[in-house]
Amino acid sequence: LDASLDQYVQIRIFKIIVIGDSNVGKTCLTFRFCGGTFPDKTEATIGVDFREKTVEIEGEKIKVQVWDTAGQERFRKSMVEHYYRNVHAVVFVYDVTKMTSFTNLKTWIEECNGHAVPPLVPKVLVGNKCDLREQIQVPSNVALKFADAHNMLLFETSAKDPKESQNVESIFMCLACRLKAQKSLLYRDMERQQGRVQKLELRQDDNSKNSCPC
Repeated sequence: LDASLDQYVQIRIFKIIVIGDSNVGKTCLTFRFCGGTFPDKTEATIGVDFREKTVEIEGEKIKVQVWDTAGQERFRKSMVEHYYRNVHAVVFVYDVTKMTSFTNLKTWIEECNGHAVPPLVPKVLVGNKCDLREQIQVPSNVALKFADAHNMLLFETSAKDPKESQNVESIFMCLACRLKAQKSLLYRDMERQQGRVQKLELRQDDNSKNSCPC
């Protein structure tokens, strides 16, 4: 009976967008998380692409949609509104071997804010290509200071290095856990307010108590 009911249970979908300069490894990160592999060959993303993976958190199946966008403005203009619509979480990516990709994060944050992404939407900072240790230009302490200033968690990883695959997994699972906690809070508030019409908002103190367990 349980098996026959599975098809009627609606799986929640969390939309996570990945933002950053061209060639920082956004597509490779999504490949590593969704497919468990590093692509042999990648071409510049044109417009928007997304991949998805179904995960289980506390017994609930959740579909994580990871949206990958072109870092070059000429490929993004026509799609950017669609990209930011109904977003649940944001991943900002820079290349630890290119300081310019790190300094350009301010521009990406401004774009994100310019499309009215709500403050309660979880955001994380990812320094990719940490396997290239001899070429690192962005020190961890500098990145951590930036992440703290913008209320983000920092992950340093490598989509290419198989040893780092668990770290890549942690990025998206951490966000999924936080989103599940936020949504569960919202559902409980709605249950308390049955029969009454009012605008529901997650209180900041409630949100802090339901942080991601990563």
